Amino acid sequence: EKLDVGCQRVTNKFGYASDFVYFYYLLELPGFYYDPEKKRYFRLLPGHNNCNPLTKESIQHKAMESKRLRLLEEEENQNKKTTRPGLNSSMLLQKRQLGLLSSTSYCRYNNLNCLLFAISSSATRTTIPADVACERIFTVNDVEHGGCKYGIINLSGLGKESLTVEMYDNLYFTNRKVNSVCWASLTHPDSHLCLMGIAETPGCASLLPASLFSSTNPGDRPGMLCSFKISTAWSCAWCLNPQADNCFSTGLTRRVLVTNVVTGHRQTFGTSSDVLAQQFATQTPMLYNGCRSGEIFSIDVRQRNRKGQSWKAIRLFHDSAVTSIRLLEAEHYLMAADMAGKIKLWDLRTVKCVKQYQGHHNEYAILPLHVNEEEGLLTAVGQDCYTRIWSLQDAHLLRTIPSPHPSSKDAIPSVVFSSRLGGRRGVPGLLMAVKQDLYHFSYN
Repeated sequence: EKLDVGCQRVTNKFGYASDFVYFYYLLELPGFYYDPEKKRYFRLLPGHNNCNPLTKESIQHKAMESKRLRLLEEEENQNKKTTRPGLNSSMLLQKRQLGLLSSTSYCRYNNLNCLLFAISSSATRTTIPADVACERIFTVNDVEHGGCKYGIINLSGLGKESLTVEMYDNLYFTNRKVNSVCWASLTHPDSHLCLMGIAETPGCASLLPASLFSSTNPGDRPGMLCSFKISTAWSCAWCLNPQADNCFSTGLTRRVLVTNVVTGHRQTFGTSSDVLAQQFATQTPMLYNGCRSGEIFSIDVRQRNRKGQSWKAIRLFHDSAVTSIRLLEAEHYLMAADMAGKIKLWDLRTVKCVKQYQGHHNEYAILPLHVNEEEGLLTAVGQDCYTRIWSLQDAHLLRTIPSPHPSSKDAIPSVVFSSRLGGRRGVPGLLMAVKQDLYHFSYN
């Protein structure tokens, strides 16, 4: 049974009208659905029946699309209000606490159809990772023949409508779909990229100089630095701690592989589950891992003895597969999201959950978290294609942004949030990539 609420206008014998709220139960009948507008039940046919479009899936999609269009209309109406330009996100939070939060607006760059592409594979994983300074974002372009092209968008022209794109057919990685990618600081900050290819294409881990994606003479491009075959890779991370210098990690099926790209030395840590999320600490040579089993554990990559499970330093547990982990700056706290839609903040000193962030939606997708401690914000895109922004401090949901595109499995937005998009003198805002379009949500 499902509880529903109705409202009816009632007039008493003295002529006074009042609203009467009533509650009633709707029976969920197998093979039928209840239409709240027509207030009656209708028969459902199997989803594969092409003669009758009335299926459970089509009804759910229609309801989601109606909600998305309604929220977009509300956003458009809010954007018509007069606002003072130049408001930063700190003032945004203050206004939210006072109940005076103004809307955010987005401006679409129309000519990016061939410049920025989100991953639109069956894995429903879309990423446009930004470098540390948020000066560049790495992009992946799914092409018709089934492979991928890669490019870098320079954000220095953001706000001036003069974004520059460097796209290059990488001969070392052509035709391989990317399952995971991260920036690597080898010769200088964010000088390289770690790319994990999906096993069926075939599997390959590559560390490539970012200069490969420049528009210089092809003969001047440096060669590939590191590449080796792997099984299915779910995640990767680069280490910035000097005690484990020049190392990157790969989260595989039931194991973790740590590789020193200079010496070629490799360490393997066996696990009982697939490693879907990874991040290195910066203050210590610790690697944090999130698994399909719901376990989160840390590894000191300096240790030699890896027998049994004794090498796991910290162990935390979720009830569902962990899809993303993010260490906070002081590295006393860790944020984790799972496939049950739970986002939890863990205190690593007490090994306890201290906060939960409500509203995230996920059932099966590997979706990243974005933490901005400077602005005190947490951002995540749900499987329902809504981008949500929470306050880090009180876990309050501040903003829900509907996708500009109709919701679907292959149209989950990929976002980057920063107070300085484009570098030190950049503009604040949220970048959102959906399908072949790039949107910039800026503060008003």
